[in-house]
Amino acid sequence: MADKELALMAHLLRRAGFGATRDELEAYTAKGYEATVEELLNPGDLPMADEYILTRYDPQSGVAPGMNYPGGTVGYMYNLVNTKRPLEEKMTLLWHMFFATSMSKVGNYNELYQQIHLFRQHALGNYRDLLLRVAKNPAMIYWLDQHENHKYAVNENWGRELLELFSMGVGNYTETDVREASRAFTGWSVTYKVPHIPHGSYLWDFQYKPEDHDDGVKSFLGHTGQFNGEDIIDILVQQPATARFVSRHLYNFFVADEPPVPGWSTTPPRDEAAIQYLAKVFMESQCEMRPILRALFNSDFFKNSRFTRVKSPAELVAGILRLVGGHYFPTPFHKEWALQPTYMGQDVLRVPSVEGWHTGHEWITSGTFMSRVNFLAEKIGDPNLPGVQAIVGRVRERGSLSPEEFVDWCLDLMGPLEEMDPETRQELVAHAQGGGTLSWETEEEVDASTKRVVELLQMIVGTLQYQFA
Repeated sequence: MADKELALMAHLLRRAGFGATRDELEAYTAKGYEATVEELLNPGDLPMADEYILTRYDPQSGVAPGMNYPGGTVGYMYNLVNTKRPLEEKMTLLWHMFFATSMSKVGNYNELYQQIHLFRQHALGNYRDLLLRVAKNPAMIYWLDQHENHKYAVNENWGRELLELFSMGVGNYTETDVREASRAFTGWSVTYKVPHIPHGSYLWDFQYKPEDHDDGVKSFLGHTGQFNGEDIIDILVQQPATARFVSRHLYNFFVADEPPVPGWSTTPPRDEAAIQYLAKVFMESQCEMRPILRALFNSDFFKNSRFTRVKSPAELVAGILRLVGGHYFPTPFHKEWALQPTYMGQDVLRVPSVEGWHTGHEWITSGTFMSRVNFLAEKIGDPNLPGVQAIVGRVRERGSLSPEEFVDWCLDLMGPLEEMDPETRQELVAHAQGGGTLSWETEEEVDASTKRVVELLQMIVGTLQYQFA
């Protein structure tokens, strides 16, 4: 039976980060749950991943992705795996999925990575401020054609997605609101794009063109005035529909899988009370994310939601790499593990559409499940990695274990995996019984027992239950 406090801490660190080793879990559990929540929300001087090390060992990590190299994906995945500020980095993944922007159109890794850095800087700050900065972000402007929105020829692409996907959601505005919001953002553009030959891609800058701004009177969501884009954002974040829409995203990302966003206007939340609670905190805190996340992580609906979310490919890859360790100093293999989320259906930095990725069970197909299991089994099956050695050491400390004890202890160390299906557990026990009782007396027994531990760990990560957070 897993220790209840440690199991709850493991749940928190899977959701608010990318999992933790047993040593980390025990250290956090000693601090206490609420104290750990505060540390995650306020990481202070804890370091981010050192990208200078990455650049020094792998200069190509700073170039645009191409046919033979994943480029910026290496840099982003390196941050997910090595940061000491896990919630902050987890939030960059949420905002990347929420403000979906893709290399497929932007075509400038440096520009898109500037957007990721923007998410990192404001990950835990005020949503209104983040939304305003996103509206001025060159990658977003180019992605949604805002640079083609002129007072003499209004382009509604950004205005529509602002209402539909970044604030209120479908069903809470009219076509007139879309038109008027788009008029308010005329003149918000970028500097001219410099040809990338011969020196590579140049960063763009936000540019406001007053001569191209429609300064006429607009009527938007019941308000009338000579609005500009900032006025529109101020109106939007005061809407209860925005609080609800953002809260449902937070619930989907941190608590339990919801249907894809296009269905939200017709499909009620799985926990209406939870959404109402988060939306209330959103409004009361005036869009500050830390109070909302604090309320979420300390709620009963969060604490009782274990293993109700399918891990996204990026979460899965980052989680296993952090568990097994040994991926701080870049090697040629960094290219391969940075590509793993792509093989599993999540091409990081190449979001498929403005809706982002469809999450939940749609992450798992017959093909992607095999990709997930193969990568997990490869990493956990390497006894030379420090994290695997630590797990084997924990098993060895228990001495001679029966097959049932062996299985239960490994399930505990790999989670704890409290929700393991009884039939699956029995299959693991049946496999363990084939080798008898673990023993560690002689060198030959140590080698044989180590091999058996690694084999069982590979079977555990191959279960359906391990795909859930």
